[in-house]
Amino acid sequence: MTKTTPPGRGSAAEVFAVFLRLGLTSFGGPIAHLGYFREEFVARRGWLGDAAYADLVALCQFLPGPASSQVGFALGLRRAGWAGALAAFAGFTLPSALILFGFAMTAAHVSGPLGQGALDGLKTVAVAIVAQAVWGMSRTLCPDRSRAAIALGAVAVLAALPGAGGMVAAIALGALAGLGLGRGAPGTGIPVSGRVTPRQGATALALFAGLLCGLPLLAGLAQPLAVADSFYRAGALVFGGGHVVLPLLEAGTVAPGWVGHDAFLAGYGAAQAVPGPLFTFAAYLGAVLGPAPNGLVGATLALAALFLPGFLILIGVLPFWDALRRRTRAQSAMQGANAAVVGVLGAALYDPLFTGGITDLRHFALGLAGFLALTLWRAPSWAVVLLGAAGGAALALAG
Repeated sequence: MTKTTPPGRGSAAEVFAVFLRLGLTSFGGPIAHLGYFREEFVARRGWLGDAAYADLVALCQFLPGPASSQVGFALGLRRAGWAGALAAFAGFTLPSALILFGFAMTAAHVSGPLGQGALDGLKTVAVAIVAQAVWGMSRTLCPDRSRAAIALGAVAVLAALPGAGGMVAAIALGALAGLGLGRGAPGTGIPVSGRVTPRQGATALALFAGLLCGLPLLAGLAQPLAVADSFYRAGALVFGGGHVVLPLLEAGTVAPGWVGHDAFLAGYGAAQAVPGPLFTFAAYLGAVLGPAPNGLVGATLALAALFLPGFLILIGVLPFWDALRRRTRAQSAMQGANAAVVGVLGAALYDPLFTGGITDLRHFALGLAGFLALTLWRAPSWAVVLLGAAGGAALALAG
């Protein structure tokens, strides 16, 4: 049996060092990150037990936002208070954010057949990676005909109402359908609230809602506010983490003309080759925005705006989670919303990924090879991305 240590018995420096190492080595996306966290904090360090960890993971998967980063934030909070929470976020996020910022600053200067071919290869393997995510999520979140129908209905909603509004409508309708099915089961109710008081939770929820409603009203006053609104809304509305934020970011940056379609897909492909949370894709997008702010200021603003809502709603819900997850109706609604997320991601797989990344039969073969490598040969995503870039360069040289 793993010996656990009580909360609040560590330092922010300790938390930062552990999460920095994880931020440099945790490849494979949010599900893999949660496995790394369990090994490090439950099995090796005993910061909490298996039951408490499973309960924390359930909470973060229940909420919108980046699940693995939310779990890390809560672990840092439990270990070393608010300073520990910020240290966990910084350590886990900075490595990939800095790498993607560097890529953004150099990608525009890539020229010649090799460089352009490598960028095309990144766009192609992005199709394979999202296809793998859709496949895996469909098996978990749509295990029966009813939830598969909810996913299909989400695609139909997006076909009739494309864009961010259609995504919100699809997820809301999915939650209603899940509520009608009524198949949720109550959780165990193991406490995970830690150091957050009900007053702090209520304040965080009020700030979350205030920014979600207020930023759209202020967006027309200045471009930085418009950027903050776009990324904050994406972070506030994404269920399922990682790949699911792709269509929201595409609608918020490519549709208004802030980021080119090819640049968006190339950056998304590059984001697969780095460790840490996929939400750090925001650092790349903020750096390459057409109108200012861009560069370092744009990257910092986009990154903060995308992560902030997930952390605010986590802080807000922590004190009330034990009572909420005992309710079967809440669990039923989330089952429907999660099934709709699969449909949203499936629609994004077609447009913008497939339509923009697969330009001919040769690139289709390259994308298919990447998909098979991920699903059948269990190759890590970063290796598939590197091979895709090399394959794209080889196709460019071959004419």
